Amino acid sequence: MDKKRVGVVGIIIESRKKLAPRVNELLTEYGNIIVGRMGIPYHERGFNVITLIVDGTTDEVGAMTGKLGMIEGVTVKSAMAKEHD
Repeated sequence: MDKKRVGVVGIIIESRKKLAPRVNELLTEYGNIIVGRMGIPYHERGFNVITLIVDGTTDEVGAMTGKLGMIEGVTVKSAMAKEHD
C-alpha cells in the first residue's frame, strides 16, 4: 500500500469566473487529503492563485492534480515530502 505523504500543490487559474466552479468541485471531491488551503486573487495579473497543503498517497495527489491540470486555463504543480518511517 502506498504511504501517505505531505506535500504542497500550487494552482494558477487564468479565468476565475469561468473556471472556479469546476476547480472548487474537484477540490471538494479530494477534500479528504487537503489539510489547508489559501486562495489569493491577483487582480493586477488577471488570475487567481490557490495553494494547498495535502496529506495523501502519491496516487491520490496525482489523481487530483491530473484532473485539475486537464482543465484548460489551469496550471498545477506539486511537490511531495520524502517518505518517512
